[in-house]
Amino acid sequence: MHKLLEAGYDIRSTPTGYQLVSSPDALYPWEFPGREKYIHYYAEASSTMDIARDLARKGCPSFTVVIAGRQTNGRGRLKRIWLSDEGGLYFTVVIRPDIPLIMSSRVNFMVSVVLIKTLRGMFGVEAMVKWPNDILIGGRKISGMLSEMEAEGDFVSFINIGVGINVNNDPVQEEPTSTSLKRLIGRNVSRKEILGSFLNLFEKRIKEDNYDDVMLQWKENTITLNREVKIVTSSGEFHGTAIDIDDNGSLLLKQSDGCIKTVLFGDCFHVNGRD
Repeated sequence: MHKLLEAGYDIRSTPTGYQLVSSPDALYPWEFPGREKYIHYYAEASSTMDIARDLARKGCPSFTVVIAGRQTNGRGRLKRIWLSDEGGLYFTVVIRPDIPLIMSSRVNFMVSVVLIKTLRGMFGVEAMVKWPNDILIGGRKISGMLSEMEAEGDFVSFINIGVGINVNNDPVQEEPTSTSLKRLIGRNVSRKEILGSFLNLFEKRIKEDNYDDVMLQWKENTITLNREVKIVTSSGEFHGTAIDIDDNGSLLLKQSDGCIKTVLFGDCFHVNGRD
């Protein structure tokens, strides 16, 4: 009881016993009924991805989730830093889909689709996807994703999906093109409700074992296609019109000379736009 009070739970003593008056926006395992044994919560961690990788290699079950109240070394794509101040939602999900290696990239696109549907359903915001997997609202970034995978032969052993969502934090000073749910809605919102809703919807999609329509759904909800973009990769920059993605999620870029370049991975910047 004392530990719960220290954690911010408002518990009153009454003649009939203790009464929970209010609870904080906490991400402890018991806040996710039915998932308690799969949740690993840290008030502070270097990176949820690092912890999840260790758990996955040790054989943790699918849909193990590592959550951090804040990260001291949160990572983005291309070794960039992901700002991870208190108030945001930072987690990594370990999944073990029974799929061949060639289909693994579709899981990332499935996560993007599930996340925008979660945010739209809960808050009525017009969340959209920017290639490869950023979530934008009103042209400003609210969420990013990073994934790691290991395989056994031609099949996936595990995929770790790391997600950062700007919820009640305010990253705008450091990242002017970003936003947060609190900024958009004008009040604090529940991180545990967002995570719970996302996990339920994502697990349902994984159990359906239907990866055939993932790319089509992603394309129906993206703001990247049919516009001028700049793609930054570890090997250089590429410019052109984003005309499509292929079955594995690679971006098809029509360059100024008319040639079509297939871009497997990189950061995407929309030309003539803040996103």
